[in-house]
Amino acid sequence: MSVEFSGGAEGPVDLFARFSLNQQTVKQWSLPELADGCARAGVRGVGLWRAPVQEYGVAAATQLVRDAGLAVTSLCRGGFFTASDPKERADALADNRAAIEEASALGTDTLVLVSGGLPPGSRDLYGARERVADALEELAPYAAEAGVRLAIEPLHPMYAADRCVVSTLAQALDLAERFPAERVGVVVDTYHLWWDDTIGSQIERAGSAGRIAAFQLADWVTPLPAGVLLGRGQLGDGAVDLRWFREQVDATGYRGSIEVEIFNPSLWERPGAEVLAEVVERFTTHLVHTR
Repeated sequence: MSVEFSGGAEGPVDLFARFSLNQQTVKQWSLPELADGCARAGVRGVGLWRAPVQEYGVAAATQLVRDAGLAVTSLCRGGFFTASDPKERADALADNRAAIEEASALGTDTLVLVSGGLPPGSRDLYGARERVADALEELAPYAAEAGVRLAIEPLHPMYAADRCVVSTLAQALDLAERFPAERVGVVVDTYHLWWDDTIGSQIERAGSAGRIAAFQLADWVTPLPAGVLLGRGQLGDGAVDLRWFREQVDATGYRGSIEVEIFNPSLWERPGAEVLAEVVERFTTHLVHTR
């Protein structure tokens, strides 16, 4: 189910209606706690991750979020398409077909893809990206039959070697534009894209073609932790102009969900309800209030 919100100029209430809480932001919560906490806070959307959904059971998770009145705004993650070994490639494609089926069952039309890094010993970024394109060509028709759009997420260049060879929104769009917009879109994630001085024109390029499948928020804070994966900052704590991003994305006509996805152990050590309340307050302060 695609989550779309109509309307022109939006006030705090209208914009909050687009708020979605990604499961990783409150990783300390079980799925039932997530559903209950969001329902109590008036949150309408959640972004889910495959591992906890699989552990709980896809059918049970689907019923849980429906009973709580929640829309699943995205499922993360598919991808990891860059292996050169034939068996590894076949296994990745099979896993992505399973991810598509899970997304469809949960009622979301957005499967977020992290493309994968360089195979061991390789320095061929171009070749790795072409393997991503090959995988998309094979998976896009299968996803379309299931009512799911594949959403390519570019990750910050520091992840290019081991996690994602797609580092810019331009690179993601170059891949996505080989396919119909309703089949393959892109993810605009502030944490990964804030540094790019072409990002404004690339957001316009994506939005004008209806390619923005998901819009995600986290801030960039320093120093980065060891391993860098868990260094996303709470909204407003770092260098990202979050309101600017929201205005740029909305200017293209995007009216979908705005998903807060923060990987941060300091948030996970706190009570989930406290974290959610703080996230909502920061969302309102840094995305809604006028300058």
